Amino acid sequence: DLHLSIRRQRQMCIRDRLYNVSNPDYRSRLHSFSKILGIEDFLHEISSNVSYGIQKRVMLVRALIHDPEILVLDEPTSALGQKQQMEVLKTIKRVRARGDIAIIFITHNEIHSRLIADRYTFLALGQVIGQGTKAELEGGDIRRLMAGGAEIKDLEQELAKI
Repeated sequence: DLHLSIRRQRQMCIRDRLYNVSNPDYRSRLHSFSKILGIEDFLHEISSNVSYGIQKRVMLVRALIHDPEILVLDEPTSALGQKQQMEVLKTIKRVRARGDIAIIFITHNEIHSRLIADRYTFLALGQVIGQGTKAELEGGDIRRLMAGGAEIKDLEQELAKI
């Protein structure tokens, strides 16, 4: 499989040429984001030889290296250990703090949503069931509206009985 045999750094370089990112910018961004996310030692590895967590961090680097106007992150911390989750969240916050990028952060993790989000939209079965800013929503509303929020309370009560 060609995708699995191309080294990660080469994959990113090819993609950057497609998006007109200059080589010095590419190298600087690759170094910076790879170091922040702790993947610089894995850039020469074949995809199938690294963990899914490392693959997720490479995906984030590939998304950020192009300096996009909108960044859609679907469960960017899944399959990561706690330390790596925090590094990803810190990176997202740093990128957001620049103020020149809109981030759509999709998560089922309430703690991560509270750390990243300033505005929420809650979906259930493809329908908007709630939305608002962090200030507009009380803590209980966020928990209740998060995917599985009501069920989590029921599960906690059921587990307490065992």
